[in-house]
Amino acid sequence: MTQIERALMGEITEEVKAVAASEKVDVNLILRRVASGKIVIPSNAKRKVKTIGIGKGLKTKVNASIGTSTDIIELAMEIEKAQLAEKYGADTIMDLSVGGSITDIRRAVMDSVALPLGTVPLYEAFAVAAEKYGSITKMPEELLWETMERQCEEGVSFMAVHCGINRLTLEVLKNQHYRYGGLVSKGGACMVAWMQYNDKENPLYANFDRVVDILKRHDVVLSLGNGFRAGAIHDATDRVQIQELIVNCEFAERGRGMGCQTMVEGPGHIPINEIEANIILAKKMSGEAPFYMLGPITTDIAPGYDHITSAVGAALSASYGVDFLCYVTPAEHLGLPFTEDVREGVIAARIAAHIGDMVKLSDTDRDKNIGKARRNMDWKTQFDLAIDPERACAIRNKRNNNEERSCTMCGKFCANDMLKGMFEKHTKGTDKD
Repeated sequence: MTQIERALMGEITEEVKAVAASEKVDVNLILRRVASGKIVIPSNAKRKVKTIGIGKGLKTKVNASIGTSTDIIELAMEIEKAQLAEKYGADTIMDLSVGGSITDIRRAVMDSVALPLGTVPLYEAFAVAAEKYGSITKMPEELLWETMERQCEEGVSFMAVHCGINRLTLEVLKNQHYRYGGLVSKGGACMVAWMQYNDKENPLYANFDRVVDILKRHDVVLSLGNGFRAGAIHDATDRVQIQELIVNCEFAERGRGMGCQTMVEGPGHIPINEIEANIILAKKMSGEAPFYMLGPITTDIAPGYDHITSAVGAALSASYGVDFLCYVTPAEHLGLPFTEDVREGVIAARIAAHIGDMVKLSDTDRDKNIGKARRNMDWKTQFDLAIDPERACAIRNKRNNNEERSCTMCGKFCANDMLKGMFEKHTKGTDKD
């Protein structure tokens, strides 16, 4: 049985208990929200992973995507990227490999980390079709189902499945005269090409019940993929994106009703004034299913710095109620991320998630405590509370003037040292607070 089915029966599973403990939330609240589909717990019994909850009232979670391309296939690097993502605080990993032995890569990554792992089964199915049959358009439909079943058996925790692409969304795309940025989803573009070449409906849309049946048997979370996400700011919130969102939100409700844990994916490039509207639409139409935001990237002019453009949008997204953020690295739009890109992407997304949670969950104690530590020139506590202690220590040590208290920014003009002792009896932040 799935987490949602067990919750509907009133069973408090070990996973529900673990989420409640880690989030410091009442266990019965978690139970009710799992039962209603407002919280999902990636918990495939085939693989023991770190238990996390994604959804309403919980801390915003961060996903780090890794994986090979057809040009760069280095298993050791993908393992290192996964381990770095785990080290620096990612909550989940997605393996998006399309080059090399995809099954072996995925299994090696799962063996190297304890985080829930997600996939896009379309990627592997189309990659196999290209190699075996010479073209993605020659993919047999059964290969797609076989791929999903096998990945579930291996212990994948959640899957991005592109069910919302159908003949109607393609007509909408044509009628709106395509896009400034074109289609940027690999899975979406492959499925569109397959549908056009074969003059067939998307099998994932036409056979949605089969999708649910496969994932439900393994309690794999269904993440309704965003194949028509905007890849340019001027394509954000266009008709084809919203048409796909409508289908995905209907499927989120339908899958949930069938006992499958579901979440909805959100668009990639969005100007900041449209972020809240996108989240309101997705949450309202899906019955508050967990919302997985891809990015979002908030301007198109900063290649090499898209971890920053995304962090701006991700912080706003989390504050407006997004539950799950997919990181973006500095390599976005430029090439396959390397290890340092993964670290930068994870840290940027975690900062954004915390900024959003300061509003969404009133989660500000850590900020208050680091503020007091700065006032008191307590460097150890500052580093202990920092999101990346290693980098904070390295920067201070590189610029240290051998003074234990002050730093080289102000030196002898340290503001806190100048006023030390003057206001101590009036200060906030005492132990009585």
